[in-house]
Amino acid sequence: MHILKCTTCKSYGLEEKCTCGSKRERVTPAKYSPEDKYAEYRRQAKKESKDN
Repeated sequence: MHILKCTTCKSYGLEEKCTCGSKRERVTPAKYSPEDKYAEYRRQAKKESKDN
């Protein structure tokens, strides 16, 4: 699973279809930072993928 970004409303998510009805696209990975803002979301996605 990859984090996707909606080109219309600029929201992020894991599903290809956005809540606004547009399609989300893959984004380039963020630069590494020890103060990672999105680490929690990646851990959650990884945990969910292991559960399925």
